[in-house]
Amino acid sequence: MITLKTVAQIVVGLGLLNVWLLRFNQSTAFRGGDARSMKEEFAIYGLPSIVLYLVGGLKIVAAVLLLIGVWIPAVAIPAAAVVSVLMVGAILMHLKVRDPLTKSLPAISVLALSLFIFLAPM
Repeated sequence: MITLKTVAQIVVGLGLLNVWLLRFNQSTAFRGGDARSMKEEFAIYGLPSIVLYLVGGLKIVAAVLLLIGVWIPAVAIPAAAVVSVLMVGAILMHLKVRDPLTKSLPAISVLALSLFIFLAPM
């Protein structure tokens, strides 16, 4: 039986992989400032390239672990914790550059889902 937690893991996992692997160099309505790519977005936040690749690596690994967590639930908990921390950082970066709230909605949604995954019983 598929549970809400499983659905959340799939949504967050595939969503992160989509953003970091498929849309990395594409413009979206949710990029910080007027950035047209992930690299531009991190530059707008005043973050060095190494942070871009560190955050991206963490998000990709966490996304894969969330998907593996469908079959091995114990790995989803630490992955969800990592994603939660990273989403708080993303929200803070949007606030730093004074983006409208709408640009933070994906990060807020992923934070909520990640906290649900982290806190929901196995």
